[in-house]
Amino acid sequence: MQVKSVEFVNKAADQGQFPPGELPEVAFCGRSNVGKSSLINTLLGRKRLAPTSSQPGKTRTIDFYVINGRFFLVDLPGYGFAKVSKQMKKKWRELIEGYLEKREQLKVVVMLVDIRHDPTEDDQLMYQWLKFNRIPTIIAATKSDKLSRGRSLTNIKKVKEVLNLKEEGGDILISFSAKTREGRAAIWKKIAELLEKR
Repeated sequence: MQVKSVEFVNKAADQGQFPPGELPEVAFCGRSNVGKSSLINTLLGRKRLAPTSSQPGKTRTIDFYVINGRFFLVDLPGYGFAKVSKQMKKKWRELIEGYLEKREQLKVVVMLVDIRHDPTEDDQLMYQWLKFNRIPTIIAATKSDKLSRGRSLTNIKKVKEVLNLKEEGGDILISFSAKTREGRAAIWKKIAELLEKR
């Protein structure tokens, strides 16, 4: 997909701040420090649209961007970050789950996992939740440039096992690197396909 225009719309701290309208939405989620901002910036061909930080958990709102005037890209707060209060974790969870469960405009979720590690318990719970709610999901295994090709293939197999991914069931996993741009075209292709289906 060629990204011709990107327009920031707003940051939503609660459901009342979600933008109105019927444009379809593609949401991005993943645990803190998984490389979500880098993936979004790479997909959009922008360097600093989604802010990257050495401090995981910095994103505390749901950020909405209109792409090519056709659909929203939705950046969800990272989950699983330990250095925040239980009250803040509860608030983030309610915000994220409220969006995912009730947002009729949501058509696709891109869920990020770090290819270097087994999916965490939070990753497993998130994916199971998305599958239970029948939300079309693309798994992006980030930071593939950090591993050799052989190790990447081994770790991808492990990710599929831990998340119980089944290709015949329509589950999608794509290796991604913000550094080499591996997976960028494949992710856009799947997003476009899923947007057309819905």
